[in-house]
Amino acid sequence: MVSVRIPLRDGGSRLHELSEPGSFIRPTEPLSSRRVFAAAHVVADPLTENTPVSGAHLDWDATLAFRRHLWSWGLSVAEAMDTAQRGMGLDWPVTRELIKRSLAEARSVGGDIACGANTDQRPNESLDVDGVVEAYVEQLELIEGEGGQAVVMASRHLAAVADGPEDYHEVYGRLLGQVQRPVIVHWLGEMFDPALRGYWGAVDLDQAQEHFLSLLADYSEKIDGVKISLLDKDRELYLRKSLPVGVRMYTGDDFNYPELILGDGTYHSDSFLGAFDLIAPAASSAIQALDDGDAGGFEEILNPTVPLSRHVFGEPTFYYKTGIVFMAYLNGHQSHFRMVNGLESARSIVHLSEQFALADHAGLLDDPDLAAKRMTAVLEVAGFSQS
Repeated sequence: MVSVRIPLRDGGSRLHELSEPGSFIRPTEPLSSRRVFAAAHVVADPLTENTPVSGAHLDWDATLAFRRHLWSWGLSVAEAMDTAQRGMGLDWPVTRELIKRSLAEARSVGGDIACGANTDQRPNESLDVDGVVEAYVEQLELIEGEGGQAVVMASRHLAAVADGPEDYHEVYGRLLGQVQRPVIVHWLGEMFDPALRGYWGAVDLDQAQEHFLSLLADYSEKIDGVKISLLDKDRELYLRKSLPVGVRMYTGDDFNYPELILGDGTYHSDSFLGAFDLIAPAASSAIQALDDGDAGGFEEILNPTVPLSRHVFGEPTFYYKTGIVFMAYLNGHQSHFRMVNGLESARSIVHLSEQFALADHAGLLDDPDLAAKRMTAVLEVAGFSQS
């Protein structure tokens, strides 16, 4: 039995014995009952500068290989989203290259993909409403010009300049009026990005959701769906039943996704989750069970992953990317635990040790020997010896 001694929050330690990995099977046909996006992380080049002042440098082979891994499980890839460190180190020149390369890779393997459009190519500029529209359009034209579906992300620039809901309605109306294919509209809560407080023109979320629904009603034919990342199950349930006919709800709730995806028999959510980067084999297997009409099997597979996801997305939530990359390192999808912007330091060694144990309990450590070896190496670098 493989075991690793891990530190505890009270200053003690315990021996964690690893279990056998879960029995997850890759699909032999497309997933059908839900559209299932995994928001994908990026792999930093560990031998170059990736500091807050250096700009991002990626290991392109490993980054694209991970997208092929997600596609191999039948999942769709959500590219260049906040999971890929948009707004937390991934600068626009690298983002633009990431979008181009990932769309080309999707075409070559037949993978489903959607890419984030934002205004972050002008990070240090103060934009007026027209400037916000122009910045969005530049990115939308890149994505659609490469044949991709766009996700209209929440813009820090717009949050800073908008005087009220009318400005949001104007900006999104102008964008939606010219897109070539229906887009996904993303509402990212302030727990993921504090700069987005008051999005849609109101700090009060009850007011904000009504402004949001008004916009969706006016432009529903240009909207494939909405991604709601508020970590608020009841609010998503309200919004889900209030959407215009034909507009999908893509859950971004990394705390309550099994219940929201399963639905209540009348309404259900599709998924668009950073957590599914973390738990791709289990996510795929659960949707396969749902495709077969086995709701019980769906819950049996997916429910054990929730404690892991809640831990990784715990406060401060915007540091969840560290746990996503750590999981990829433990499972051998990259050779190192280094991140763009040096973000590997954003979670404590105790937090990462707890994640290691939770991932094991969920059966999500693909190779326990490798995971134990890598966890031990991280602990030893942190000054926690196994002896």
